[in-house]
Amino acid sequence: MSDAADLTSLRTLTDEFTRFMLSYKFGIDEMMTKITILKEEFNHRHDYSPIEHVSSRLKSPQSILAKAHRKGCELTLDGIRSELHDIAGIRVTCSFISDTYKIFDMIAAQKDVTVLQVRDYIQEPKANGYKSLHMIIEVPVFLSDRVEQVKVEIQIRTIAMDFWASLEHKIYYKYNRDVPERLLDELRDAALTANRLDVKMERLHDEVVALSDVAGEDDGVMDARDIGRAGVPDALLRMLAAARAVE
Repeated sequence: MSDAADLTSLRTLTDEFTRFMLSYKFGIDEMMTKITILKEEFNHRHDYSPIEHVSSRLKSPQSILAKAHRKGCELTLDGIRSELHDIAGIRVTCSFISDTYKIFDMIAAQKDVTVLQVRDYIQEPKANGYKSLHMIIEVPVFLSDRVEQVKVEIQIRTIAMDFWASLEHKIYYKYNRDVPERLLDELRDAALTANRLDVKMERLHDEVVALSDVAGEDDGVMDARDIGRAGVPDALLRMLAAARAVE
């Protein structure tokens, strides 16, 4: 094969891989938009939003290749697309365990979202103590010349679960996955502690909500965006008027 043909072939492969990666990037964009809409709707229409934080990540080409080798899948774009389900990933962090299932239900209920796989590590934690609710979904991405169904892995977990998972990841990275047994035991114990915290905080939250269900209650905080739009209490207006009259 001539150098010119080699160069043309290389450009074609590069273009195909770029389109491959872009499709996953756009899949993330689609789902981030959906989740952001849900979060903003709750912020505007309800007193409480189950979504605390949302983040995303796209696997690097090196990471994709390494995982493809580990899984023994066919090293073609179609083979990788078929076997690797976490190239595009989104993490949703919430306050309470019950929130994880609310978020799951809201995402699964969207008509253009197809749930392919669910792994409930909250009900059945991993042996190391890891907890999270995982779902592999497929979402349509509308490109200029076609519609592509893109897989996105969504992990839903509480703040406590996320903190534990972040620490566990750092420890495994530090020890190159060869973690001393003593640390593994402490991680498992920390996972139990995090779960007890989740359960206790949710119980306290439910009690506070039940007690504060009083019409007109003011928490003493005003959103800066409401300045000029929110009504001024009559008592405050009368006080200001009286003070001006004295002047």
